[in-house]
Amino acid sequence: MPDRRHFLRTAALSVAATGWTPHLDVLAAPTLGLPTGSDDWAQVRARYDLWAERTYLNTGGLGPAPRPVLDRFRAVTDDLQLRSETGHRLIEEARPVVARFFGAAEREIMFTRNATEGNAIVASGMHLEAGDEVVIDSHAHPGGAIPWLNRWKQDGVVVRVFDPSGTDADGILERIARQMTPRTRIIQVSHVTAPTGILMPVDRIAGLTREAGCWFHIDGAQSAGMLPIDLRAIGCDSWATSGHKWLGAPHGTGVLFLRANRLDDIRPTEVGAYSDAGYALPDRFDYIDSARRHESGTRNAPLVAGLEMACRFMDGIGMDRVRERGLELTSRLRTGLQAFDRIEILTPEEDDLHGSILTFRPRDMDFRAFHEALSTPFKLRIRIVTEADLNAVRISLHVFNSETDADRVIEAVRTALI
Repeated sequence: MPDRRHFLRTAALSVAATGWTPHLDVLAAPTLGLPTGSDDWAQVRARYDLWAERTYLNTGGLGPAPRPVLDRFRAVTDDLQLRSETGHRLIEEARPVVARFFGAAEREIMFTRNATEGNAIVASGMHLEAGDEVVIDSHAHPGGAIPWLNRWKQDGVVVRVFDPSGTDADGILERIARQMTPRTRIIQVSHVTAPTGILMPVDRIAGLTREAGCWFHIDGAQSAGMLPIDLRAIGCDSWATSGHKWLGAPHGTGVLFLRANRLDDIRPTEVGAYSDAGYALPDRFDYIDSARRHESGTRNAPLVAGLEMACRFMDGIGMDRVRERGLELTSRLRTGLQAFDRIEILTPEEDDLHGSILTFRPRDMDFRAFHEALSTPFKLRIRIVTEADLNAVRISLHVFNSETDADRVIEAVRTALI
C-alpha cells in the first residue's frame, strides 16, 4: 500500500491532470494594509462587522472574526465546492505560517477544532496509572478540567487543585508547589485564566516542572491573539488554544502544540489517514514524525485557511501592539472603576499578571442584578462570572474596542450603583 507521502504526491498529480488549480486570490493572503501609527485603532475597528448599536465586550467567550478572515474562509469554501476538491494543500501551506506565529516548529503543531480538543488529546494520551497526579488551577475552564476528570473517572488519576489568585508570581508558584507530591506527573495551568484574566508566569512554571520532571501543559484558549506567544521560549511540553476567541479565526478552529522531543510521550487515541508515515496490512504502521499524527481523516481546509489568515491579520497589527493596546484599555477601565468604593476588582493590577480582561463585582449588590443593570440599559455584551463562586462580571477589551467603550462601562457602573 502507498505510504502517506506517495498518496499526497499521487493526489497532486491527479489534480494537475484534471486541469484544476485554485484561484490565486484564494491562496494568497491579501495585503492587510494596517496602519502603523499609535492612533489608528478606529481603522482596525472598521475591519470588524460588529453591530454599531451594541458594545461588544466578550471576546473572552467568543471573538468576532475580522473581514479579511471571513473573506478568506468564504472564498476558499466557494472555490473548493465549485471544483469539488479537498484543499489539502492549503492545510499544509497554513501550517508553517501558524507555527511561526506561535514560535513553534512546523512539525510541532496540529490543527484541532478548539482548545478543549487539544487539552483532551494530551490528557487522554498521557501514560498514567491509578494514583498518578495532575495539578491544575481552580479557575480552569471546563474544557481544561473535564479531560482530567475523565482520567480520574476512567483510570483513577488523582486531580489536585491550586488557587491561582494572588498578587505576585512568587505566590502562584508557591501554591503550585504546595500541591505537588512524588506522584505528580503533570502540571496544567490556564495561560490566562478565563474568570479573572490572571496571566500565569508560565516561563517560571516551566522551570518548576522541569526540576520536578513533570509534564507541563498550558490551556492557551485566552492567550492566543491577546499577547505575543513564543512557545519554545516558554518551555512548555504542550499548549492548546482555540481560534474563535482573541485570535479572531472561524468557529471550529484550534491549535495543539507538542514539543518535538516529546511527541512519542502522547499516545495517539484517534488516528487514520494522514496519521502515518507508512502502513501495510496486516502488521505495519508507523506514526508520522509530527504532531500531525493526531489529525485523522479529511479536514476542513476553509477553516484552516481562515485560521491562517487570522494569524496574518494579527501579525499585521503586531502582537506587541495588541498587547499594549489591551493594557491601555484595561488600565483606563480600572482607573475609572477604582473611583467607586463599592466596586471590588478581582483581576491583578500588575501588568505582568493580567491580560486584556478585567473582572469586578459590587460589594453590596446582587451580582446578577448588577450584570443586568449594566448590560441591558447600556447595551453592553459582557459575561457573568460564577466560576469558583466569584459572582462577578467580566469585561474583555480587544483591538476593535476603544476608550469610548471603556468609558461606557464606567458610566454604566456609576448608574447601576445609584
